[in-house]
Amino acid sequence: MSQAVGNTALAYARVWHHVNASDRVLGKLAERIALVLMGKHKPIYDKSLDCGDYVVVTNAKHIKVTGRKDEQLVYRKHTMFPGGLKETEYKDMMEKKPYEIIRHAVSGMLPKNKLRERRLERLKVFGGSNMGIYRGNILKRWEDGTLTEDYILKLDSKNRMKAKAK
Repeated sequence: MSQAVGNTALAYARVWHHVNASDRVLGKLAERIALVLMGKHKPIYDKSLDCGDYVVVTNAKHIKVTGRKDEQLVYRKHTMFPGGLKETEYKDMMEKKPYEIIRHAVSGMLPKNKLRERRLERLKVFGGSNMGIYRGNILKRWEDGTLTEDYILKLDSKNRMKAKAK
């Protein structure tokens, strides 16, 4: 008798989630995205394994921040040369690279370990509503976790074909 012991490959299968960032608060959205990238929403979660899913974020230009953060928030990076500190305000970053704002926020929510960069690679952020080639990969809606209409129609058409064959 053969029996699988432990988690199977199906348990670790990665699902693509779509998030519409329009009128969402940056911190709360980044927290939810980080949980999905880590895989904490799955029953097989283990902090030493990378079992998270893919997340595609659209409409990053329309994200909101609370309070006066739009005036006070400053993004800093250093070129590692003397006097190489570069500062960019939130408003300028929103005009030039809105995808970088969400990526930076999610990066701050992830654990600081060797899996961090690998998890961030599974985050795809787009400023507008066009997600390009990733549209075909989306399986789950962000709001309620249900399957998308396209995927349901694919499954339904296969079921209809099986019913006709019988």
